[in-house]
This record gives sequence, structure tokens and C-alpha cells, in this order.
Amino acid sequence: MAAEAKYSIVREVGRGSYGVVYEAIVNQTSSKVAVKRMRCNVPENVELALQEFWALQSIQRQHENVIHLEECILQNGQVFQPISHRYRKSDGHLLLVETCLKGRRCMDPKSACFLWFVMEFCDGGNMNEYLLSRRPDAQLNHSFMRQLSSAVAFLHRNQIVHRDLKADNILISHRHGSPIVKVADFGLSKVCQGKGNVNQHRFSSACGSNFYMAPEVWEGHYTAKADIFALGIIFWAMVERITFRDGDTEKELLGTYICQGKELIPLGEALLENPSLKLQIPLKKKRSMPDDLCKLLRDMLAFNPRERLDAFQLEARIRQISYGKKRQRTTS
Repeated sequence: MAAEAKYSIVREVGRGSYGVVYEAIVNQTSSKVAVKRMRCNVPENVELALQEFWALQSIQRQHENVIHLEECILQNGQVFQPISHRYRKSDGHLLLVETCLKGRRCMDPKSACFLWFVMEFCDGGNMNEYLLSRRPDAQLNHSFMRQLSSAVAFLHRNQIVHRDLKADNILISHRHGSPIVKVADFGLSKVCQGKGNVNQHRFSSACGSNFYMAPEVWEGHYTAKADIFALGIIFWAMVERITFRDGDTEKELLGTYICQGKELIPLGEALLENPSLKLQIPLKKKRSMPDDLCKLLRDMLAFNPRERLDAFQLEARIRQISYGKKRQRTTS
């Protein structure tokens, strides 16, 4: 299969340490897709690519708020080969592991090894850019909170722990009118083996972005509830428009933190140093959020994971809070 015959690259829309994302066109239908290319020349890159592939392929049915994978293509030199949905038996998967996971570097550009993810195209950019370009809107915030809690509950129900939730990894689509959030970027995700409660699985490799990491992630002993802490950071920052400037990119990012002089300390790290730290919620104006939302955020950001909500409890609580809901008119 020649990838050029099926897709035409339009422009680059994003670039990170491990991959490049392009806007592309499906030549046969002229519909837009997003194409993410990950270079598989060292084991670390291969692991990230495979984790994203495994997570997206393991979902048996699609969720409106999780990015949809159209197909995955292995490029080995000038040969492009779709990877089967039954990836464990896929020749493409086996070839990827054989050529890259063992550490053989592809020095010859003609034999370069890439994994291409073809996904649905989101026209609204990422959540961070989207919100910071607009006035605060309680109804929109509540909609995003409801959608994200539903997405994470869906992932956890399917034994997938994201491990890198942040506003930059959440995309916005306007395909059906109102903005729809799409959880994306599953490179650090983990698909838990077996059935049962996802919160029973334990992880030891500390990963994610500092300002969104739960206290227990910093220690290297955590569960799926680390995703709930990250969501708590996102929700709080979204409601009060709390931002920090990324030291590497100089971009303004949504995220909460603790100030120590001029230094910004990630909330999870601050709680690890002082578990009795009382969070000042709301941080800005007392009228900026109702009491039930303050309580929800505290329950999402609890230092002790046992006292923290799980994804299913969160999904139910979001439906009950008063914040952002339209008031019903009463007739006399």
C-alpha cells in the first residue's frame, strides 16, 4: 500500500519530542483527517508508539469524547503496511518489534521506520488554546467537565489509564455544532490486563507532566486515580483561568500550583511535601464557584488516593453540581 495514494498531507499542525502531527486529506473522499507520525528508531520511541496503538485499538466501541483512530500504518523504508486490528497477530506489529524494539537504529533514511496514526480531525485546536482565546463561560466549563469525566470513566471502564491528562492533550471539535472535547495523545497510557476494577492495578513508573501529576505519582506508587487528580487540576484551572508559563516553550498553560516566593511548585509535589496542606479553593473570587464545586475539586485533589473520587463517582457527581447549569424558569 502506498500511503501517498490514500492521503495527501496539507500542513503541519503540531510537533513534539516523539512525533509530528499533520492535517491531511483522504484523496478518495476529500474529508480531513489528522495524521501523527512517530519515528521508531529507538526502543523508547517504539514503546510510546505501541502504547498509543494498544490503547486506541483495545477500545471495543467508540466514545464521543475519545479521539477516534481510523487506521495505523507501519512504514518500513518505502513500504507502507496497514497494521491489522488484531495487532497481536499482525505481521506489521511483529516487524515493528523485531526491527526496532531490539534497539537496531535505522540509520539509512531509505529504511527508516515510522508508525503513522490516522485519526479524526479536530478543527478547534487543543483545549488550552481554545479556552484562553475566549471569555470565561460557566456553561461551557460545565459541558467540558461533564464530557471529560464521561471520557475518563469510559477509559477506566475499558481498563485504560491515560497517565498524561492535561489541556494540551485534549482536542476540540466543532463537527456537530457545540464544541466537543476529545481526549488524545495516549503515548504514556497503560492498558491493564484482566478484568475487574481498574483502580486495583498499580503502577511504578513516574510519568506525565509535572503540573498535573498526583502526589503518589511523584513517589512512583500509584493507581488510575492519578487521572482524577490531573482532571482536578484541569477543572480548577479552567473555572478560574489559572495559568502558568511553560519554561521551555514560553506558552501560557492552564494549571494550578503553589507559590513559594517566585517559584511555582506543582500541586502534587507541594502536597507530597506537606500532606496537611489546605487548598485555597476558590483561589481568586469566593463567588467564582458554588460550594458543591469547591467540594468536588477537593475530593478530586485529595492527597490520599483512597479519599479521592474514582472516575465512576466523578461522572455521577458532575451531573449533580449546580455550577454552569441553566436555571429553570418558574411560572406563577
